[in-house]
Amino acid sequence: MTLNAESSYIGRHAELYDLFYAEKPYNEEAKFVDACIQQFGEGKSKKLLELACGTGRHALEMEKMGYQVTATDYSADMLSQAKQKAVAAASTVDFRQQDMRTLNIPEAPFDAVMCLFDSIGYVATNENISKVLKSIHKHLKSGGVFIFEFWHAPAMLKNFDPLRVRRWKLADREVLRISETELDDAQQLAHVSYSVYEFLPDQTYKTLSETQTNRFFMLQEMKAFLANSGFEMLKAFNGFSPDEMISDSTWHVVMAARRLA
Repeated sequence: MTLNAESSYIGRHAELYDLFYAEKPYNEEAKFVDACIQQFGEGKSKKLLELACGTGRHALEMEKMGYQVTATDYSADMLSQAKQKAVAAASTVDFRQQDMRTLNIPEAPFDAVMCLFDSIGYVATNENISKVLKSIHKHLKSGGVFIFEFWHAPAMLKNFDPLRVRRWKLADREVLRISETELDDAQQLAHVSYSVYEFLPDQTYKTLSETQTNRFFMLQEMKAFLANSGFEMLKAFNGFSPDEMISDSTWHVVMAARRLA
């Protein structure tokens, strides 16, 4: 999934992912994506490709709305979590391990592609962003819709939080996550170091650490990336809100684009 994918969301971190994001409104976000596909797509759009699917929660929600979903991620451990969900839900979502810079899915073309939770920023460099977009272009039908989410540069530069601490009290343990963020303004990169502690009833604890890098973008910058890769930007949204205007306080932008012929 990421430029530093070999060290991202592996092992226990992947197992804890759904705990960390339990409050994320996956079903509402999936409904928003569906509305965008229906608004901007051409004809009946039901064959969907998801990039950086993580533990599969968006993919499963899209399947409930009638989509035939192929969902990819770089992390084998995240895909393991996704496949467990699919079995429990009797789902037919096709989960596959892929690098979104070099997609190779024989079932292409797809009617629509989605890449959420700011995942396009993980590839970081101009070269890799272009590779991802060209790979998507190759797998999307002419006129097909690409829906994706990214960190918005103005909000990151003005309001980023260098330190966050969250705690979860569970029946058999307590989990603490410390997130420390450093910005590289020139490269528009956020380096986020995670330290996770699991405190057990026997007074012992387990720990893991991981650093991830994600890029943030200006709107015009992303529009240029799209144009250079054969896409037309259709609309940019303030997160998953259809009505709120984008401002310098907008953390997440969701953008809809169309593949040109």
